[in-house]
Amino acid sequence: MNRPLPDPPVTGRIRWYELLQAGPLPVRDLLAEIDVESSTLSQHLAVLRRAGVVASFRDDGLVLYALSTPAVADLLAAGRRILGAVLADRDGLLAELRATTSPTAGANAPRFR
Repeated sequence: MNRPLPDPPVTGRIRWYELLQAGPLPVRDLLAEIDVESSTLSQHLAVLRRAGVVASFRDDGLVLYALSTPAVADLLAAGRRILGAVLADRDGLLAELRATTSPTAGANAPRFR
């Protein structure tokens, strides 16, 4: 039976990639940096390995994980640039909405905090 994996927060998954950019790491080091159950991390790493996003290998009895190619790090950097632009646009729109929201619009007017 195929069941979906438990879904850790997006920030946790992004953090995995960031940690692996520095070089290969064992699961225990990833767990020390990320608040997630070891079984969840192991399952996600297995999925990422099958998808070709991360690679694993043994070194002195430890299983180490690494990004499979520098292109994964490039993709992460592109995603960060896109997300940064989207959030900057959102913050600008929110400021504009706050500036144009009339305090006399009534009780049903949306409140922007």
